[in-house]
Amino acid sequence: MHRKTITLTEQQNGWVKAQIESGHFGNDSEYIRDLIRRDQQAKQRLAILRQALVEGESSGNPWIYRLLRRLAVSGSRRLISA
Repeated sequence: MHRKTITLTEQQNGWVKAQIESGHFGNDSEYIRDLIRRDQQAKQRLAILRQALVEGESSGNPWIYRLLRRLAVSGSRRLISA
């Protein structure tokens, strides 16, 4: 493992401490690693949606493209709210 030093605002530090005190995480590092994992997963899902759009558009079938576009837009909204 690599060691990193980060700087947080008072509000951010309080938030991290609250997550640990609530029992969701054992320490700061667990919380930060969880945030990184979630970010990686969200970006991977978004890449899959984008690829589906490219495939739908290149299929020549406008119905498939419109369906995939609708799914991608609603999926992006869920990614943002997750």
